[in-house]
Amino acid sequence: MKSDEIIKYLPYQRPFLFVDELTEISENGIVGTYTFPSDSFYYKGHFKDHPVTPGVILTEVMAQIGVVCLGIFLYSDDLQHQAPKIALTSHKVDFFHPVYPKEKITVVSEKQYFRFNKLKCSVSARNEKGQLVCRGEIAGMLA
Repeated sequence: MKSDEIIKYLPYQRPFLFVDELTEISENGIVGTYTFPSDSFYYKGHFKDHPVTPGVILTEVMAQIGVVCLGIFLYSDDLQHQAPKIALTSHKVDFFHPVYPKEKITVVSEKQYFRFNKLKCSVSARNEKGQLVCRGEIAGMLA
């Protein structure tokens, strides 16, 4: 399955679609990017006169690329013109650098395990300078 096909199967749309491109895909992991538009709704109040991307949004970007996109790829043989239903079951994320409007991050996800319809991944995000923005573990159930 190609990256544009995976993105079409995502159960999200703008403004809650946080995947621009998938650059590497395998059964063991995935790499993708997202650039934060400066007019995004969450910048209006986080923080006043000094917008910073909220951690929950960074976590969502990592979950969409690192777990949902990888899950769709892993399920690609079973898809029948409908995306699998995916629910976040757990996450633990540490944050190291702020992300500002117009910044692009690259998310790298490595599958830890995929069994009994649960996908757990080690996920990290880096900015264009190569700085580690955040990393952690994210898991979800697929059906």
